[in-house]
Amino acid sequence: MSAAVSVSRGATKEQRIPKAIGVRAGGMKAHRADQAEPSQRMSPSMGFTLLELVLVVSVLGVMMGVSVPFIRSALKSYHLSAAVVAVSGTVQATRYQAVMYGCLYKVAFNQNSTTYQVSNEPLSGNPPTCAGSFSNVGGAIPWSSSGDVSLSPSTTLQFGPNGIVTATTGSTTFSLTNGTTTEQIVVSGVGNVTVSP
Repeated sequence: MSAAVSVSRGATKEQRIPKAIGVRAGGMKAHRADQAEPSQRMSPSMGFTLLELVLVVSVLGVMMGVSVPFIRSALKSYHLSAAVVAVSGTVQATRYQAVMYGCLYKVAFNQNSTTYQVSNEPLSGNPPTCAGSFSNVGGAIPWSSSGDVSLSPSTTLQFGPNGIVTATTGSTTFSLTNGTTTEQIVVSGVGNVTVSP
């Protein structure tokens, strides 16, 4: 059994061409994809193709590969800056303590343990006088905790009650480096700290 389609001579083109979904041979109506039930239709946003996933993962891999060296360099630079601030701040604070209390103070920077230790001649007696020997003030404090900054050479600075600075170990000029950049710290005889690249 076949369906007959009659087309008149004066009909328009759309009327002369039978629809693709007309009647099947068995008389049942055929379904087009856009006439399927909503649960059976495939939406373009339902998933990604393997090619799309591979492309996105590749782009992310390239971006990570390019950004990791920049991040490492920025972190090393930040660690060096933080160490310079810690060391120069410690030098100035120790000098202020010596002037304020009127006794000798020392700060020892250790290049192996990346710490510094402050010591002083404590006040004792009545009237208070400075003791003749040094004792530690608190424990050793890290000037760098990142492990990628080093100091050279190990240095011990002594501060008098008048603010005069002398080096008892090392020199009043020492450097901090992160392997790529070196900052030089110069402590003048009166305690001024200068940092130069």
